[in-house]
Amino acid sequence: MDKRVLEANRVVWNRVADRFYGRNPLPEYGPLAPDEEELGLLGEIEGKKVLDLGCGSGHSLKYLEEQGAAELWGIDLSTAQIRAAQQVLSESQVPVRLFESAMEEDPGLPESYFDMIYSIYALGWTTDLDQTIAHAYRTLKPGGTFVFSWEHPMYSRMLKEEGLLKLVKSYHEEGAYEHKSWHEPAVMYQRKISTYINALGGAGFRIERMVEEARLSGMDLEKHTNSWYTAERAALLPTTIIFKCRKDEE
Repeated sequence: MDKRVLEANRVVWNRVADRFYGRNPLPEYGPLAPDEEELGLLGEIEGKKVLDLGCGSGHSLKYLEEQGAAELWGIDLSTAQIRAAQQVLSESQVPVRLFESAMEEDPGLPESYFDMIYSIYALGWTTDLDQTIAHAYRTLKPGGTFVFSWEHPMYSRMLKEEGLLKLVKSYHEEGAYEHKSWHEPAVMYQRKISTYINALGGAGFRIERMVEEARLSGMDLEKHTNSWYTAERAALLPTTIIFKCRKDEE
């Protein structure tokens, strides 16, 4: 766990939280990607205790309350994001527990408690993937599901020039990097698909499904296309990768 990077990213997220208020929450999994209403990865929500890793402004938790979730729990590094989530969920009719914490750290979550843990475009911020996934495994009930999405590991390594995709960074290269689409010093982590698979398997998770498809309907293109996520690139390689995993029954 790199506390210097965590603190730097906390500062950045406190500064840009308004810019990401309500952006791409569930049922969306990411820009130009199929959503939950199409994929059905979460299954039955009614009566479930759910935990959001990187809950942001709380809109994904709000969506799950509308689907019948029994308890809403969230973790986020940013003070500003937690305050926004508190406001969004202030009238919730079910228990809400929000923690200002890095997902690598344990803010006091109960063991084997949650029916479902998920993370929408947040897990790639972790400075310690193994530790974060281990926490998810520990706090998930046997038989529970863990679903997360993140930018596809190939997307930032490829740029489109003169109608062709150009590899601009080795796929083998992993570690911290400054994301080019940000105008702030935001540090993310480049990881291979195999790194995610091995971390999940090492923690004890069974991977049930991996999704790499793109969705390029007119509505999606109007809503999501910007200087970083473009229709031209998304037509050639996916913007998003989604994993559905399960903690087996004991």
